[in-house]
Amino acid sequence: MLLRYKERSELGNVRRYERSGRRQFFSTRNKAMIIGRNWGVFVRGTLFSATLLGAALFSSPAWAQATTRPCGADEVVGPACLLSRQEIASLPTGQIYWHLDQFSSKDAAERAATASSSVVGAFGKIWLFTIERRTWRAKGGRHVSKIGPLPVLPAPTYAAEYLRSVFAPGMMAPLHVHSGPEAFYAVSGDTCLETPDGVQRGRGPGNSLVIRGGPPMLLMATGKEPRRGFALILHDASQPPTTLIHDWHPQGLCERGRAADRSRRD
Repeated sequence: MLLRYKERSELGNVRRYERSGRRQFFSTRNKAMIIGRNWGVFVRGTLFSATLLGAALFSSPAWAQATTRPCGADEVVGPACLLSRQEIASLPTGQIYWHLDQFSSKDAAERAATASSSVVGAFGKIWLFTIERRTWRAKGGRHVSKIGPLPVLPAPTYAAEYLRSVFAPGMMAPLHVHSGPEAFYAVSGDTCLETPDGVQRGRGPGNSLVIRGGPPMLLMATGKEPRRGFALILHDASQPPTTLIHDWHPQGLCERGRAADRSRRD
């Protein structure tokens, strides 16, 4: 005896059979079972898709270049975290720089701090970060670097946000803009920064870069080893430090440079 099968969707799948010219529909109970099974498939599919999306976002190079998420003790590969945020009532006159100093203890660093200093612990060291003139020096400690000048615009008050990050080679931050200048310092690894103006690269321990506030940017870790480093965003305290964007398309300058470096090593 031949069976002819038809299927249609109406609040779930309702199956209709025709046997010997006589139509036979599933009972209400069977319809409910079908709808339940289909709903279960839909829910499982939705959860699976959400899981994949979450994994793609949070296992991607870095979910955010700047974040309000406080840094924890673990210094592992992943998104940037906030080491410190300090409001600064006024900045020194003239050109200003970001000074990085290391101290043997937190107490020693705090004794050397000024009104524009922050003391943080990262990468096995105690650091004193200070916004000051070029010739300023901390009392004691070891002067590691000065980065600048920082192209700061006038504002009633400022905020200095210090970030810590560990990026594996090839990892990048999502596209974003800052409301003030950003400066980078790498304890290890190589740095590449692309903007509409072109590309900046820093190689090896101690490399640093500066970018003015406003233009969109893409930050990538290049080289052969993880990039461990800090960033400073110095901005008008009344403005958000970072805004993610989607309307700028980089030319891939950092990736092309990284590919060229690999070719030379090979």
